Amino acid sequence: MIVFDLTCSNDHEFEAWFPSSEAYDKQRKARKVLCPVCGDAKISKGLMAPSVAGTRKKGDEAKTVQAAGPAAYMTALRELRQHVEANCDNVGERFPEEARKMHYGETEKRNIYGEATETEAKELHEEGIECQRIPWVPEHDA
Repeated sequence: MIVFDLTCSNDHEFEAWFPSSEAYDKQRKARKVLCPVCGDAKISKGLMAPSVAGTRKKGDEAKTVQAAGPAAYMTALRELRQHVEANCDNVGERFPEEARKMHYGETEKRNIYGEATETEAKELHEEGIECQRIPWVPEHDA
């Protein structure tokens, strides 16, 4: 797997994982790589630093994993939630219906989020409608 720093024509930056560089090129040419913020398919690779393997003292890796433990993941998920809430319309349980309307050109495309059952999400995917399930964590600890 390889991660690329990507940018859309609206200057939104994001990361995406691909099995290989060739897989990225193939998906981009097929317009399947979309900006998660605006849905733009005009995507380009950003500058990336190479991954260089170095020597590491035994135990350093465990310290790194521990430092990026549950608290760091919860913080990242909260930041993701804040970003989605600030940049997308909450359509609640109407998510599958609204996603289909946009996909089939019945309504203007926009960024939305909401609720869908596992079955509904699978049906959307089978229809070629891109959607992702994300863990929706509470904004703050209890």
